[in-house]
Amino acid sequence: MTSRSYDVLAGAPDSPVLLHVPHSSRVIPPDVRDGILLGDEELDRELDHITDAHTAEIAAVAAAAAGASPWRFVNRLSRLVVDPERFPDEREEMLAVGMGAVYTRTTHRAPLRPTGFDPAPLIDRYFTPYAEGMAAAVAERLEATGRAVIIDVHSYPTGPLPYELHGEGPRPPVCLGTDAFHTPPALLDAAREAFGGFGGLATDTPFSGTYVPLPYYGRDPRVGALMIEIRRDVYMSEPGGAPGPRARDLGSALAALVDAVPPHPSA
Repeated sequence: MTSRSYDVLAGAPDSPVLLHVPHSSRVIPPDVRDGILLGDEELDRELDHITDAHTAEIAAVAAAAAGASPWRFVNRLSRLVVDPERFPDEREEMLAVGMGAVYTRTTHRAPLRPTGFDPAPLIDRYFTPYAEGMAAAVAERLEATGRAVIIDVHSYPTGPLPYELHGEGPRPPVCLGTDAFHTPPALLDAAREAFGGFGGLATDTPFSGTYVPLPYYGRDPRVGALMIEIRRDVYMSEPGGAPGPRARDLGSALAALVDAVPPHPSA
Protein backbone atom coordinates (compact mmCIF):
# COMPACT_ATOMS: atom_id res chain seq x y z
CA MET A 1 0.00 0.00 0.00
CA THR A 2 1.36 3.42 -0.96
CA SER A 3 2.02 5.78 1.94
CA ARG A 4 0.62 9.27 1.67
CA SER A 5 2.70 11.45 -0.64
CA TYR A 6 1.97 14.76 1.09
CA ASP A 7 1.98 16.38 4.52
CA VAL A 8 -0.80 18.50 5.95
CA LEU A 9 0.75 20.69 8.64
CA ALA A 10 -1.80 22.23 10.98
CA GLY A 11 -2.08 25.96 11.47
CA ALA A 12 -4.30 28.10 13.65
CA PRO A 13 -7.86 26.73 13.91
CA ASP A 14 -9.34 30.02 12.70
CA SER A 15 -6.91 30.56 9.79
CA PRO A 16 -8.46 30.26 6.34
CA VAL A 17 -5.03 30.23 4.66
CA LEU A 18 -3.56 27.12 3.10
CA LEU A 19 0.02 27.43 1.85
CA HIS A 20 0.41 24.94 -0.98
CA VAL A 21 3.98 23.78 -1.72
CA PRO A 22 3.78 21.31 -4.63
CA HIS A 23 7.25 21.34 -6.20
CA SER A 24 9.85 21.56 -3.42
CA SER A 25 10.84 17.88 -3.12
CA ARG A 26 13.46 15.88 -5.03
CA VAL A 27 12.24 12.49 -3.75
CA ILE A 28 11.43 9.81 -6.35
CA PRO A 29 10.41 6.31 -5.14
CA PRO A 30 12.74 3.57 -6.47
CA ASP A 31 10.08 1.87 -8.59
CA VAL A 32 9.20 5.20 -10.23
CA ARG A 33 12.90 5.92 -10.76
CA ASP A 34 13.15 2.66 -12.69
CA GLY A 35 10.81 4.08 -15.34
CA ILE A 36 12.93 7.19 -15.96
CA LEU A 37 15.43 7.05 -18.83
CA LEU A 38 18.02 9.46 -17.40
CA GLY A 39 21.24 8.35 -15.77
CA ASP A 40 21.87 9.40 -12.19
CA GLU A 41 23.91 12.50 -13.03
CA GLU A 42 21.42 13.57 -15.71
CA LEU A 43 18.56 13.06 -13.27
CA ASP A 44 20.27 15.14 -10.60
CA ARG A 45 20.69 17.99 -13.05
CA GLU A 46 17.09 17.69 -14.19
CA LEU A 47 15.97 17.89 -10.57
CA ASP A 48 18.12 21.01 -10.16
CA HIS A 49 16.18 22.64 -12.99
CA ILE A 50 12.67 21.44 -12.22
CA THR A 51 12.53 21.58 -8.40
CA ASP A 52 11.30 24.72 -6.65
CA ALA A 53 14.13 24.41 -4.16
CA HIS A 54 13.71 25.67 -0.60
CA THR A 55 10.08 26.74 -1.08
CA ALA A 56 8.98 24.41 1.74
CA GLU A 57 11.46 26.17 4.02
CA ILE A 58 10.15 29.58 2.94
CA ALA A 59 6.62 28.43 3.77
CA ALA A 60 7.83 27.12 7.14
CA VAL A 61 9.35 30.51 7.99
CA ALA A 62 6.05 32.15 7.08
CA ALA A 63 4.06 29.73 9.22
CA ALA A 64 6.28 30.45 12.22
CA ALA A 65 6.25 34.23 11.73
CA ALA A 66 2.57 34.83 10.93
CA GLY A 67 0.26 36.14 13.63
CA ALA A 68 -2.16 33.29 12.94
CA SER A 69 -0.22 30.37 11.53
CA PRO A 70 -1.46 29.21 8.12
CA TRP A 71 -2.04 25.58 7.29
CA ARG A 72 0.46 23.97 4.92
CA PHE A 73 -0.04 21.29 2.29
CA VAL A 74 3.39 20.10 1.18
CA ASN A 75 4.18 17.55 -1.54
CA ARG A 76 6.73 15.03 -0.27
CA LEU A 77 7.57 13.73 -3.76
CA SER A 78 9.20 15.29 -6.81
CA ARG A 79 7.02 16.63 -9.59
CA LEU A 80 8.83 14.08 -11.79
CA VAL A 81 6.61 11.48 -10.11
CA VAL A 82 3.41 13.39 -10.89
CA ASP A 83 2.80 17.11 -11.14
CA PRO A 84 -0.27 17.71 -8.95
CA GLU A 85 -0.91 21.12 -10.47
CA ARG A 86 -1.53 19.93 -14.01
CA PHE A 87 -4.91 19.01 -15.39
CA PRO A 88 -4.99 15.20 -15.63
CA ASP A 89 -6.54 15.27 -19.13
CA GLU A 90 -6.52 17.04 -22.50
CA ARG A 91 -7.22 20.43 -20.89
CA GLU A 92 -3.54 20.64 -19.92
CA GLU A 93 -1.61 22.81 -22.38
CA MET A 94 1.73 21.46 -21.18
CA LEU A 95 0.94 18.14 -22.85
CA ALA A 96 2.28 19.86 -25.97
CA VAL A 97 5.81 19.60 -24.53
CA GLY A 98 5.40 16.25 -22.77
CA MET A 99 4.81 17.80 -19.36
CA GLY A 100 1.24 16.97 -18.41
CA ALA A 101 0.38 15.40 -15.06
CA VAL A 102 3.06 12.75 -15.77
CA TYR A 103 6.11 14.12 -17.56
CA THR A 104 7.50 12.27 -20.55
CA ARG A 105 10.02 14.97 -21.50
CA THR A 106 12.61 16.97 -19.56
CA THR A 107 12.95 20.71 -19.12
CA HIS A 108 15.18 20.62 -22.22
CA ARG A 109 12.64 18.51 -24.17
CA ALA A 110 14.73 15.34 -24.09
CA PRO A 111 13.02 11.98 -23.47
CA LEU A 112 12.31 11.38 -19.78
CA ARG A 113 10.18 8.23 -20.08
CA PRO A 114 9.89 5.66 -22.86
CA THR A 115 7.69 6.24 -25.89
CA GLY A 116 4.20 4.92 -25.22
CA PHE A 117 4.57 5.20 -21.43
CA ASP A 118 1.20 4.70 -19.72
CA PRO A 119 0.64 7.43 -17.10
CA ALA A 120 -2.51 5.85 -15.65
CA PRO A 121 -0.84 3.88 -12.82
CA LEU A 122 0.99 6.97 -11.55
CA ILE A 123 -2.20 9.03 -11.84
CA ASP A 124 -4.09 6.45 -9.81
CA ARG A 125 -1.36 5.93 -7.24
CA TYR A 126 -0.23 9.52 -6.64
CA PHE A 127 -2.14 12.22 -8.54
CA THR A 128 -5.69 11.27 -7.56
CA PRO A 129 -5.02 10.79 -3.82
CA TYR A 130 -3.11 14.08 -3.73
CA ALA A 131 -5.96 15.93 -5.44
CA GLU A 132 -8.45 14.38 -3.05
CA GLY A 133 -6.29 15.32 -0.08
CA MET A 134 -6.00 18.93 -1.21
CA ALA A 135 -9.76 19.13 -1.79
CA ALA A 136 -10.32 17.76 1.73
CA ALA A 137 -7.94 20.35 3.20
CA VAL A 138 -9.90 23.12 1.47
CA ALA A 139 -13.18 21.64 2.71
CA GLU A 140 -11.84 21.69 6.27
CA ARG A 141 -10.93 25.40 6.03
CA LEU A 142 -14.38 26.17 4.60
CA GLU A 143 -16.04 24.27 7.42
CA ALA A 144 -13.91 25.94 10.08
CA THR A 145 -13.82 29.52 8.80
CA GLY A 146 -16.34 29.93 6.00
CA ARG A 147 -13.63 30.48 3.42
CA ALA A 148 -10.35 29.08 2.13
CA VAL A 149 -7.43 31.05 0.70
CA ILE A 150 -4.85 28.99 -1.18
CA ILE A 151 -1.44 30.61 -1.59
CA ASP A 152 0.68 28.60 -3.99
CA VAL A 153 4.42 28.85 -3.26
CA HIS A 154 6.70 28.37 -6.29
CA SER A 155 10.00 29.45 -7.77
CA TYR A 156 11.30 29.75 -11.32
CA PRO A 157 14.70 30.03 -13.02
CA THR A 158 16.25 33.35 -13.94
CA GLY A 159 16.54 32.34 -17.60
CA PRO A 160 13.79 30.53 -19.53
CA LEU A 161 14.09 26.79 -20.02
CA PRO A 162 13.18 25.14 -23.34
CA TYR A 163 9.97 23.58 -21.97
CA GLU A 164 8.38 26.94 -21.16
CA LEU A 165 5.51 27.81 -23.49
CA HIS A 166 5.46 31.49 -22.51
CA GLY A 167 9.09 32.09 -21.63
CA GLU A 168 9.46 35.18 -23.78
CA GLY A 169 7.69 37.45 -21.27
CA PRO A 170 9.20 39.53 -18.47
CA ARG A 171 10.79 37.59 -15.60
CA PRO A 172 10.41 39.83 -12.53
CA PRO A 173 11.85 38.97 -9.11
CA VAL A 174 8.32 38.05 -8.01
CA CYS A 175 5.49 36.93 -10.28
CA LEU A 176 1.92 36.87 -8.96
CA GLY A 177 -0.29 34.32 -10.70
CA THR A 178 -3.99 35.02 -10.67
CA ASP A 179 -7.34 33.56 -11.66
CA ALA A 180 -10.23 35.76 -12.75
CA PHE A 181 -12.70 33.83 -10.60
CA HIS A 182 -10.63 32.94 -7.54
CA THR A 183 -8.23 35.87 -7.00
CA PRO A 184 -10.02 38.78 -5.29
CA PRO A 185 -8.46 42.22 -5.85
CA ALA A 186 -7.79 42.65 -2.13
CA LEU A 187 -5.66 39.49 -2.05
CA LEU A 188 -3.65 40.62 -5.07
CA ASP A 189 -3.15 44.07 -3.54
CA ALA A 190 -1.96 42.50 -0.28
CA ALA A 191 0.57 40.38 -2.18
CA ARG A 192 1.87 43.43 -4.02
CA GLU A 193 2.36 45.17 -0.70
CA ALA A 194 3.99 42.18 0.99
CA PHE A 195 6.42 41.38 -1.84
CA GLY A 196 7.14 44.92 -2.97
CA GLY A 197 10.67 44.98 -1.57
CA PHE A 198 12.43 42.45 -3.77
CA GLY A 199 13.24 44.59 -6.81
CA GLY A 200 10.00 44.41 -8.79
CA LEU A 201 6.99 42.26 -9.43
CA ALA A 202 4.46 41.59 -12.15
CA THR A 203 1.23 39.70 -12.65
CA ASP A 204 0.93 36.49 -14.70
CA THR A 205 4.36 36.63 -16.32
CA PRO A 206 6.20 34.40 -17.06
CA PHE A 207 3.70 32.05 -15.41
CA SER A 208 0.00 32.62 -14.96
CA GLY A 209 -2.93 31.19 -13.07
CA THR A 210 -3.14 29.54 -9.70
CA TYR A 211 -4.14 26.17 -8.28
CA VAL A 212 -7.64 25.38 -7.04
CA PRO A 213 -8.86 21.78 -6.53
CA LEU A 214 -11.17 20.78 -9.36
CA PRO A 215 -14.32 20.34 -7.19
CA TYR A 216 -14.07 24.07 -6.40
CA TYR A 217 -12.46 25.43 -9.56
CA GLY A 218 -14.65 28.07 -11.17
CA ARG A 219 -17.54 27.09 -8.90
CA ASP A 220 -17.07 28.26 -5.32
CA PRO A 221 -16.25 31.94 -4.71
CA ARG A 222 -15.48 31.17 -1.07
CA VAL A 223 -12.19 29.68 -2.30
CA GLY A 224 -9.62 32.36 -3.02
CA ALA A 225 -6.26 31.61 -4.60
CA LEU A 226 -3.02 33.29 -5.59
CA MET A 227 0.29 31.94 -6.91
CA ILE A 228 3.59 33.36 -5.69
CA GLU A 229 6.45 32.66 -8.14
CA ILE A 230 9.87 33.75 -6.88
CA ARG A 231 12.74 34.11 -9.32
CA ARG A 232 15.46 31.87 -7.99
CA ASP A 233 18.38 34.27 -8.17
CA VAL A 234 16.58 36.36 -5.55
CA TYR A 235 17.20 33.77 -2.83
CA MET A 236 19.48 30.92 -4.01
CA SER A 237 22.33 29.92 -6.30
CA GLU A 238 21.19 28.30 -9.55
CA PRO A 239 20.57 25.63 -10.49
CA GLY A 240 19.81 23.61 -7.39
CA GLY A 241 22.15 25.46 -5.03
CA ALA A 242 21.98 26.58 -1.43
CA PRO A 243 19.59 29.26 -0.18
CA GLY A 244 20.87 32.74 0.54
CA PRO A 245 19.88 35.25 3.24
CA ARG A 246 16.91 36.55 1.28
CA ALA A 247 15.12 33.23 1.62
CA ARG A 248 14.21 34.18 5.20
CA ASP A 249 13.14 37.64 4.00
CA LEU A 250 10.79 35.96 1.54
CA GLY A 251 9.34 33.89 4.37
CA SER A 252 8.71 37.08 6.31
CA ALA A 253 7.02 38.63 3.27
CA LEU A 254 4.83 35.56 2.90
CA ALA A 255 3.91 35.86 6.59
CA ALA A 256 2.90 39.47 5.98
CA LEU A 257 0.62 38.33 3.17
CA VAL A 258 -0.90 35.66 5.42
CA ASP A 259 -1.52 38.27 8.11
CA ALA A 260 -3.27 40.50 5.56
CA VAL A 261 -5.92 37.84 4.93
CA PRO A 262 -8.88 38.47 7.29
CA PRO A 263 -9.92 35.44 9.36
CA HIS A 264 -13.59 35.67 8.45
CA PRO A 265 -15.36 36.32 5.14
CA SER A 266 -17.04 39.46 6.41
CA ALA A 267 -13.88 40.96 7.92
